[in-house]
Amino acid sequence: MRMLALALFLLIPFFSSAQETKPAPKSGYYPVPVKAAREPNPVKPTPESIAQGKNIYSYDCASCHGVTGDAKAEVAKDLKVPDLTDPARLKDRTDGELFYIIKTGHGDMPPEGNRVKPEQLWDLVNYIRSLARKQPPPEPKPSN
Repeated sequence: MRMLALALFLLIPFFSSAQETKPAPKSGYYPVPVKAAREPNPVKPTPESIAQGKNIYSYDCASCHGVTGDAKAEVAKDLKVPDLTDPARLKDRTDGELFYIIKTGHGDMPPEGNRVKPEQLWDLVNYIRSLARKQPPPEPKPSN
């Protein structure tokens, strides 16, 4: 009996680690797997990469996220599309998370899937990051 209990105790970590993700909540949010979130961006955010990402964005993303990423497209109002120009929106997201969300979809956002090569998806991540960087610096508060 002790051997059986010991064997079960030793097998528990194998069963608990086999589940990488929890079931998705009913809200439509699907958590990004940790492995995907930790994936480093292999593409440097060069002007060429950002231009390639902008090209993909213009025909795949702009209709919902807005031409500038500000979520002011007609479709955005009904779908609660995030404003990609808001630095706070992306600051806690890794490039790996953005890549995963773009590739697999998110809520009402359809997946990019295999329509473009992985390098092009990383270009798109670089472009999306550049949208939030274009914000003007905050106005200095007048001193009293």
